[in-house]
Amino acid sequence: MNGAPVSVERDGAVAVVTLNRPERRNALDGKTKTALRGALEDVAADDVRAVLLTGTGGSFCAGQDLAEHAAALREDPAHAFDTVEEDYAPVIRLLATMPKPVVAAVNGTCVGAGLALALACDLRVLAEDAVFGTAFSAIGLTCDSGLSSMLTRAVGESRARELVLLAEPFGAEQAVTWGISGRVVPRDEVAAEGRALAARLAAGPTAAYAETKRLIAQSWERDLGATLRAEAQAQARLGLTADHAGAVDAFLGKRKPTFEGR
Repeated sequence: MNGAPVSVERDGAVAVVTLNRPERRNALDGKTKTALRGALEDVAADDVRAVLLTGTGGSFCAGQDLAEHAAALREDPAHAFDTVEEDYAPVIRLLATMPKPVVAAVNGTCVGAGLALALACDLRVLAEDAVFGTAFSAIGLTCDSGLSSMLTRAVGESRARELVLLAEPFGAEQAVTWGISGRVVPRDEVAAEGRALAARLAAGPTAAYAETKRLIAQSWERDLGATLRAEAQAQARLGLTADHAGAVDAFLGKRKPTFEGR
């Protein structure tokens, strides 16, 4: 891997996006945030059918690089947090809304904005010794990067309050038990398991996955009537796809379907 803070590798129909600052636990400085946003924009727009997000070394992502943040506070405290809207928000939005499935291979430390990155992905593979945490209140801050919403949806309001207010670390098994869904595997199997899961999704009905992502993301803003209408409209769109027609024919012919995302 080269010295770039973020790398992108094509593995068949899967794009593997890797945070590459192991000496800083893959903490997010300005260059890394810019590179990550660019990488996600590229893979969202190209013809890959699934995306895998991971980190190098023993960490997934330790959140904001606090050395850089301290320098920003000294230089211009009034604008030190511009990065939340300018950098973090676009990255989270890309992960959560791109019309293809995204898997997080959480290979180690996953805290602060790093936890938000993992939660913004659709599925997660967790190293059994990974350490998670919200971290914000430990430095006198509150949530950003969508964490107040995504964490609450994942673990419930009471647990989210506890995790954010106390900022106590927790492990992979606790994460799964509390609702941060994921597959827990030995650390040396995370990369392979993540790639296998992403490849499985890439071979699936990606047009249907895109509709599913939209429906779930928007479900919190709709009442039942609006949800039923949105589902009906999504099904009607998918009913016109070659994937659906081919899958029905394959089912009736007792064959395994082949999906092309159209």
